[in-house]
Amino acid sequence: MSIVSLKDAKAGFSNFVDEAIKGEFVTITRHGKPVAAIVSIEAAEAAKRSLRKPRKNLIDFLMEFPEDIEFERNPSKSRDVDL
Repeated sequence: MSIVSLKDAKAGFSNFVDEAIKGEFVTITRHGKPVAAIVSIEAAEAAKRSLRKPRKNLIDFLMEFPEDIEFERNPSKSRDVDL
């Protein structure tokens, strides 16, 4: 994995693209902070696929519980809250 400044990335862009094609990740920094990356198309596609995976929300998760399950309520008294 290479870490290069934006200035160096501009100057050697072709070389960094070649590194990405070989499977390397090239991190580009601006003012010392990572801001972008050059990766192979395969890595970019894998990232896109993982971001597209639907995530269940809490309500969908709870709706999948079988209806015949009975939960026992906690009989303890609720605590007081100072507002």
